[in-house]
Amino acid sequence: MPRLFTGLEIPPHVAQSLAMMRGGLPGARWIDPENYHLTLRFIGDIDDAMARDIAGMLGRVRRESFELRLEGLSSFGGRKPRAVVAAVTPAARLMELQAEHERLLQRLGLEAEGRKYTPHVTLARLRDSSSRQVADYLSARGHYRSSSFAVSRFVLFSSRASVGGGPYVVEAAYPLEAPELRWGQSPQFTP
Repeated sequence: MPRLFTGLEIPPHVAQSLAMMRGGLPGARWIDPENYHLTLRFIGDIDDAMARDIAGMLGRVRRESFELRLEGLSSFGGRKPRAVVAAVTPAARLMELQAEHERLLQRLGLEAEGRKYTPHVTLARLRDSSSRQVADYLSARGHYRSSSFAVSRFVLFSSRASVGGGPYVVEAAYPLEAPELRWGQSPQFTP
């Protein structure tokens, strides 16, 4: 029974810059850079037939590619921090893609996600880290900013039942289309 989720891969150059943020926080279990990702929709443990249905349904998604940037580090969990994350600069196309995944998976009978979607990349899971230690860590490293990167596909990931942090396997990849040029518009080139 696979445990699945949809997400975006983090390019190696951005993963390397995120990896430089590791260390200096007692009680942190740092995620390996090759397992950094941005979750779009957690699916959970499902049977093989439902996994095939999900993979087929995701193939119907037709969206344009877009640019993303990670900006700022923060924590989840309030007074009892449980994770250190890199925030994502707001992007309408990301939110539209995530909302479409939510709609499609509900159509297949999955429960609606109970929490508001907050796009992020988890850097560390925390055990016994005090809020003071996390605040000190964030005050020293919280001003992180990645270069922007192109998102040209989303993927269906699987993971083993574990404590968290991977390894994650790409089960299927779905390309996003190049944005169409409109009359009078110049192509945007990014190095």
